[in-house]
Amino acid sequence: MARPSRNNRSVSLKSCVLLLFLVAVLSGLAVVPQTSGQKRGAKTPAKPSPTPDSKLQRIAPPPPVPVLQKKTEEDVKPGDIISVETTEVMLPVTVRDASGRLVSDLRRDDFHVYEDDRQQSLSDLALRQVPVDVILMVDASSSVAANLDDFRRAAEEFASKLDAKDRISLIKFDDRVELLQDWTQSRFQLHRALNRIEPGMFTRFYDALVLAANEQFGRTQSRRAIIVLSDGIDSGRGTSSMEQALQSVLNAQVSVYVISNTEIARAAKRTQLDSLLNSDSVTFNKLRIDDLQEGLRALDASEVMLARLTDATGGRLYKPTSFDRLDDAYREVADELRRQYALYYTPLNKARDGSFRRVHVQTTNPQYRTTTRMGYYAPRG
Repeated sequence: MARPSRNNRSVSLKSCVLLLFLVAVLSGLAVVPQTSGQKRGAKTPAKPSPTPDSKLQRIAPPPPVPVLQKKTEEDVKPGDIISVETTEVMLPVTVRDASGRLVSDLRRDDFHVYEDDRQQSLSDLALRQVPVDVILMVDASSSVAANLDDFRRAAEEFASKLDAKDRISLIKFDDRVELLQDWTQSRFQLHRALNRIEPGMFTRFYDALVLAANEQFGRTQSRRAIIVLSDGIDSGRGTSSMEQALQSVLNAQVSVYVISNTEIARAAKRTQLDSLLNSDSVTFNKLRIDDLQEGLRALDASEVMLARLTDATGGRLYKPTSFDRLDDAYREVADELRRQYALYYTPLNKARDGSFRRVHVQTTNPQYRTTTRMGYYAPRG
């Protein structure tokens, strides 16, 4: 038999090598170069896809690790969060008559604005023309958890009464502070976010205000409001104080409206307390009686704090007597936001010193009562 020529053997060898290589590629056995530090045979871990909670963790990781580095009182400066960066100041102003009805037919000449007791010259006035950014905030702790459906219903009705250009975000707080819905004009997105509210235990009320003010409001020229359903009793498990919360919302130029369930809780506690005090086992129930009495004192103190918070920011405190009345409270807030004035002026004080400037507004009609925030922080530098 004739031997294959050298050339034929070479071609056959090349063909075999090529065939083996193609088989290896097609069967997925081709060798992939290893990256530095990767063990042979180890699978490359897949990158996790972003989840809806990635944004929430920016605002509220589980305690005890705070979402933001805790600042001491010495570290918190007026210019740290947000201040008036332009030469013009915008004040949202609500006007009511002697009967408490909203007044919405005033002109620029009907207003007088004072900054540190010095009258300012108004440059513009707008009514129902400045969009509003509203944070709906709900206390999902044990004091409200059983009535979250009432909140959902009232919140959706509230959203339906806003202008199409207004934006809403949703935050819930209990053991954590969570952003369930970032800014949206979609009522459907809000509806889905409301269904994601789950109850917790404790109340990080001050943390919720600080994080909402610091994280959510940017540098838009819109009016800003936080509407919160809570009894306002902070459980003390967060990192913020009442003073820090107040400074944060003032820095962010936010009006805070509180729909408080303090009256509802007070009525329930008093009923229980009266029943125990009128029973034949007062001594046996001494600890429970003391606990109820302490709870009533806490509700009284909370209402004082909530009134201070809402008055300072130009908002309002509502105290419905039942959760069935939440709709009425949210409807009133929506009506006020729709009929609110926006007053603009250029401050006579040009110093960029970061100081707090106190502001008050009057109308030419002494029967009218105006509501606005107590002031603002000037720019620094």
